Amino acid sequence: MTRIFQLLLGLALLPDIAAADTTFYPAPSAKADAPVLVVYSSLDEPLAKPMIAGFQAVNPDVAVRYEDMLTGEVYDRIVRETDAGQKTADFAFSSAMDLQVKLANDGYAQPSDLPMSEQWPSWANWRNTAYALTFEPAVFVYHKPSFRDEPPPATRAEFVNYLKKKGDAVYGRIGTYDIERSGVGFLFMARDQEQFGDIWSVIQAMGAAGVKLYSTSQAIVERVADGRFVLGYNILGSYAADWASRHPDVGIVLPKDYTVVMSRIGLVPHAAASPELGKRYLEFFMSKGGQTIMARELQIPAVSPEVAGNNTATTLREMLGGQLKPVPVSLGLMVYLDQVKRARLIDRWNEVLRLQ
Repeated sequence: MTRIFQLLLGLALLPDIAAADTTFYPAPSAKADAPVLVVYSSLDEPLAKPMIAGFQAVNPDVAVRYEDMLTGEVYDRIVRETDAGQKTADFAFSSAMDLQVKLANDGYAQPSDLPMSEQWPSWANWRNTAYALTFEPAVFVYHKPSFRDEPPPATRAEFVNYLKKKGDAVYGRIGTYDIERSGVGFLFMARDQEQFGDIWSVIQAMGAAGVKLYSTSQAIVERVADGRFVLGYNILGSYAADWASRHPDVGIVLPKDYTVVMSRIGLVPHAAASPELGKRYLEFFMSKGGQTIMARELQIPAVSPEVAGNNTATTLREMLGGQLKPVPVSLGLMVYLDQVKRARLIDRWNEVLRLQ
């Protein structure tokens, strides 16, 4: 488990709430009429710097305009600009897997047949148009001092048994995402429903334990760190590992029954002003060099089978095998964008949480 913790330790996801911002990176060659690559991304600009620097090192005549925005903004801007007959970003990178696939399926993205396309894992490639570029697991987090005399739950069944056994002692000291306000939380809940036939027993047990709901990872993990909470359910491993590196009372468990893995998706919009630049950036993102920068400098696990070592899908799969359940880049992601189906899942969630 120590090595798994080390794999997770450096993962850095952007905060759940971020302000839109634009940063311009001049062409390193100082060429006056350098073409400009326009990127719409939900990855924090400071985290993106190493990738941009790596890209410009091999493309010194290209400038980059990096627009850091919320996931919903990425989607809305591309749709709005395309529908208005305007040009839009050359490359879009977002953790909203469902919205990225919807862009691709609805004709707002174009195919990118690249050198790594054939080697890219099938679950991470939708029609050479939408590519999963990261590999990021969800975990249980726990307050170590609260588990001095027993191990923390390692499966969802153990999670339920623990809550039932402890009763009032842990009431109000469990946290998870509010699936109405957290896109990642909703994605995980939808995936749970697909993977685990008895998931509603988990939700009911959390409701009976007075679970607290939050839209951000930080709000949950900081409460585990200081002992207000004993457990956090389905938390992004990056936040958990970052807090654990600075707060020794935070522990991490990759659920042994199954561990959901989410990804950030990259694509080239159909109405890109410079699609050749967008494809060049995507190609760099998928290259051994680009994926190595992501794993080592951004500290986000790489998908590429060419990249070995820590912070890679290859290493995690070697260690955990079938326990890992990546969310496929497929039309299945769009199921819960249907407002009726989404509302039904949320209604059942709220109803089961209230059952005592």
